Amino acid sequence: MEPFIALVVGFAVARLVGVAGVDALDDWQSALRVGVALMFLFTVSAHAHPKLRADLIGMVPPALPRPDLLVTATGVLELAGAIGLLIPATSTAAAWCLIALMVAMFPANVSAAKRQVAQGDPIVQRSLWQLVYIAAAALTLI
Repeated sequence: MEPFIALVVGFAVARLVGVAGVDALDDWQSALRVGVALMFLFTVSAHAHPKLRADLIGMVPPALPRPDLLVTATGVLELAGAIGLLIPATSTAAAWCLIALMVAMFPANVSAAKRQVAQGDPIVQRSLWQLVYIAAAALTLI
């Protein structure tokens, strides 16, 4: 739920700043890019927080090697994508890469739900949130 709040608040504040006269944010797609970037910056912070990092490592399917390294790599990719969304020249590529990353990480959500780790959210709930985040990233491409 927290990433969703970051997404909505980031979008709303950016949109208000655009309406107030900042031309770079004076359309909903630009404001949405800010919201999606803020959401990913929020999730990146979990990669560094010891308790949350342990939860993320626990989400990695057991068959995959070096879950700690995978969590670090996804954090770096999320950070790069968030920054890329905010740069007009790279925003399209960043959005596509973040969508691909979310799709690639989805098996970790399935694994976590089945094994009831990392907050133990049910698979339907995890899936719906993932679809919302993918849709938000996709809408920045319009």
